[in-house]
Amino acid sequence: MQFNKANFTFLENLKENNNREWFAEHKPEYTAILDNVKLFYTNVKDHLEQQDSIEKLKLFRIYRDVRFSKDKTPYKTHFAGSFYREGKALRGGYYLHLAPSNKSFLAGGFWEPNKEDLFRIRKEFEIDDTEIRSILAEQKFVTYFGGKLEGAELKTAPKGFDKEHKAIDLIRKKGFVAMRYFNDNEVLANNFSNEVVDAFFALRPFFDYMSDVLTTNLNGESLL
Repeated sequence: MQFNKANFTFLENLKENNNREWFAEHKPEYTAILDNVKLFYTNVKDHLEQQDSIEKLKLFRIYRDVRFSKDKTPYKTHFAGSFYREGKALRGGYYLHLAPSNKSFLAGGFWEPNKEDLFRIRKEFEIDDTEIRSILAEQKFVTYFGGKLEGAELKTAPKGFDKEHKAIDLIRKKGFVAMRYFNDNEVLANNFSNEVVDAFFALRPFFDYMSDVLTTNLNGESLL
C-alpha cells in the first residue's frame, strides 16, 4: 500500500492557502486524497495486528482547534494517526505523522504519563536500569531509533531522587518516547508501509518491559 504523492501536494497547497474559502473550493480534492490516507493507515493497522493487539486506529481530523491558539489558521498541514493497544496489560501506543518538506515521523511510547505512572517508572530505573539499557542497546532499537528515548526532561533530579544517581539521565525524563524521522522520498516509496510496521515492531521489547513495570508494584506483584 503506497502513500500517494498527491497527498503531499494537497498539503503543500493548503499551507499556502490556509483559509476556509480555498478549502471549500478544493473539498472534492481533499475527499479524494483522504480515501488514500485512510487506506494507508488502515493497512498499517492490519499489519500491526499480526504481532500486536490493536484496539483502534484514530485518524486525526484536519481541522484545527484555534480557540486557545495564537495561530488562527483553520487547517492542519499534516496527516496523523494513533494506534491504540488493547487491554489494561498492554501499555504504550504507536503514532504516525505524515507531512511534506521532510517533516514526517513515527513515534511510540509514553509522551506525558500521569504522575503515578511517571513515579513508578522512575522508581524502576532507580532500583535497576540494567534491563531498560539493554533494550535500548538492542540492534533493532539502535537501527530504527538510534538507541535513545526522546521527550521533555527536567534540568535536575526530580524531588526525592539523587541527582548523582547513575540512571539520572533516564530518571529526569518526563516522557519516554522513541522517534524515527523520514524524508519525503522515503514516505513516497513503495515499501514505506513496511518500514513503518518494522519500526513499530522494533518497539515491542520496550513496550513489553514498560507494560510489566506499569502493571506491577515495586515488589513485582500484579496490579491488575
